[in-house]
Amino acid sequence: MLYVERNQKGEIITVRRQLPDENEGEKLPLLNGEVLAFLGTSGEINSLAQLLALTDDSIIRVLEDLIDLLIKKNVILFTELPEEAQEKIRERKEVRLKIGTNAFMADDEDIL
Repeated sequence: MLYVERNQKGEIITVRRQLPDENEGEKLPLLNGEVLAFLGTSGEINSLAQLLALTDDSIIRVLEDLIDLLIKKNVILFTELPEEAQEKIRERKEVRLKIGTNAFMADDEDIL
């Protein structure tokens, strides 16, 4: 999801990623026609690859939660993952614990 701000005419003036607990801006899907038109004309986004980059952080969190769920349900073993992947997951888990965001995503309903 992206968040947009509009001017008094109702035109999009800003598109940004925003933490789900913030209440500013209007929530719109990535492929919303207005969002795509704004990004295409504003010069902020020059290609679909850059548009996808706006969602990288949230998809990484989804993948982390998916891996945790698969491990919890014994579908996979953590040790079956490549060593490099294990290390990256351990590092991110440690950071998430330190900042207190180790729960599943608050935006889970948007995934379904």
